[in-house]
Amino acid sequence: MIDRFITLLAFIFLFTSGAQAQKKLPKEFSRSLKLAARQYKLMDNSLAEDDFPRSLDSNGNLVTNKRSWWTSGFFPGSLWYLYEFTKDTSIKTAALRRTKAVEAESLNTSDHDIGFKIWCSVGNQLRITKDSSHTVPVIIAAANSLSKRFNPVTGVIRSWGKPDDQKEYLVIIDNMMNLELLFEATKLTGDSSYYKIAVSHADKTMANHFRRDGSSYHVVNYDPATGAVKSKRTAQGLADSSAWARGQAWGLYGYTMCYRETHDPKYLLQAERIAWFLMNDPRLPKDHIFYWDLDAPDIPGALRDASAAAITASALLDLSKYNFEKERYYKDFAIKILQSLGSDVYRNHLNEQHHFLLKHSVGHQPAKSEVDVPLSYADYYYIEALMRAR
Repeated sequence: MIDRFITLLAFIFLFTSGAQAQKKLPKEFSRSLKLAARQYKLMDNSLAEDDFPRSLDSNGNLVTNKRSWWTSGFFPGSLWYLYEFTKDTSIKTAALRRTKAVEAESLNTSDHDIGFKIWCSVGNQLRITKDSSHTVPVIIAAANSLSKRFNPVTGVIRSWGKPDDQKEYLVIIDNMMNLELLFEATKLTGDSSYYKIAVSHADKTMANHFRRDGSSYHVVNYDPATGAVKSKRTAQGLADSSAWARGQAWGLYGYTMCYRETHDPKYLLQAERIAWFLMNDPRLPKDHIFYWDLDAPDIPGALRDASAAAITASALLDLSKYNFEKERYYKDFAIKILQSLGSDVYRNHLNEQHHFLLKHSVGHQPAKSEVDVPLSYADYYYIEALMRAR
């Protein structure tokens, strides 16, 4: 009887202490979001109307881009999340203005990144404001533009190159992130063609991009005439055979989203395979912020990639909703990432680094481009993950 009583007391202690720890997390994340709102209002005020924040150069100067660059949707998307959190009408005004500035990209058929550009900005506007009269036509136009890059012979959406290029047909793992735009287009119109393209791309990518251990190649080159795989390689990773950290995160996020949109268990299984690979990597740092490439030769001195960590955290919080047995496992890993990103090691203070939130991301290490700097998409997925964690 005494043993049972002691066991009960121990259980109550663990339960209440755990619950108290969990109650502290929303406050911690709320403080991070409040800081983000202040930073991004300052950033908005510092930018020209047609400029979008991208990164910093090697001298610490702000680097911006116009709407055609692939990252243009992240700044307005971040503003929408911060408006959702704060209900600050000045942030809403900024979000509307910055989203309007990127909308013309809905007609751009020159690259696959239209999903990043339009879904992260206009998609969030629709979700938060419910203003379908303005946003839906833009989303449908973007889905039509993205669909034009699909080849039924290869079964995938071309990432790089002109739509009529017959020499090579390049598809990158990043392209999984653009499929949400197509799934949404089917929901908005009832036209299943968008859905079928998204599913075809997801299936072919699952078959051809991934290795047995759950890691992925960055780039697969198809023969546009036959659909056969010609080569598998990297562009931004260490080597063709290595595990480029952000590429793994794109895959995890993409297949979690595919399961959410289709409820097809093969996508849940794929997402969990990728999660297992990332979460059980023997080289994983204690703070859970991934090295820029999991096979980097200079580990533990290798550069970290906060962007890969932020994407992973957001994806795991989404994934945790679909497997009750592993819910806490995925959440705890994501929360560890967010706590690390919220530390002084990775997060800027007010007014630091031209108002970006996160330090220490790696864009394109082989090209020595955007190395160990803030990146707009690192901030976007960090904010998204904080919102999901709350």
